[in-house]
Amino acid sequence: MSLFPRTVCVFCGSRPGVSSTWLAAASALGQGLAERGIDLVYGGGSVGLMGASAAAAMAHGGKVVGIIPRDLENREKGKRDLTELHVVESMHERKLMMAQRSDAFIVLPGGLGTLDEMFESLTWRQLRFHNKPIILADIEGYWQPLLDLLQLIVDKGFADTEHLSLLTIVPSVDDIFEALASTGKHDTAFETAKV
Repeated sequence: MSLFPRTVCVFCGSRPGVSSTWLAAASALGQGLAERGIDLVYGGGSVGLMGASAAAAMAHGGKVVGIIPRDLENREKGKRDLTELHVVESMHERKLMMAQRSDAFIVLPGGLGTLDEMFESLTWRQLRFHNKPIILADIEGYWQPLLDLLQLIVDKGFADTEHLSLLTIVPSVDDIFEALASTGKHDTAFETAKV
């Protein structure tokens, strides 16, 4: 029996960013998921880090589920050569379907959309709508300013210290897989009536 979840959702940039390390990490993640028999759910685009992770997973025999809003299909160049591609009507529908189809969340470097997806998943976990692992890959220290802000939010009394423990912070792709293997059993049901 596998130690890993069956399906993970990857949140990451629709751009490559300025560091080739981030693109390489996205590709390594896609390959690693495929090699471990873990299905990849993501935003459905063919560009940036998201495109790299999906392409690597497909190239190594993995299953990839893309979910993209109709209005973004052209801008993010919806990737057609996937196991499944779902074109939905809104960002809300996209995020809900991504969450429902996943047993865990992985966050790579990205922009505002990545932050939106991560914070919604984190908030839903804080509110106990789900108990799925959320792994933040702080590759090359990309997320350190965000982690400092989260600590400030706690220090100023707007969140509790235990809320920070809802995120698992790792520095590399290898550590993502170690974290996935050690997350243990989680309640992966998603209480859609609450969201």
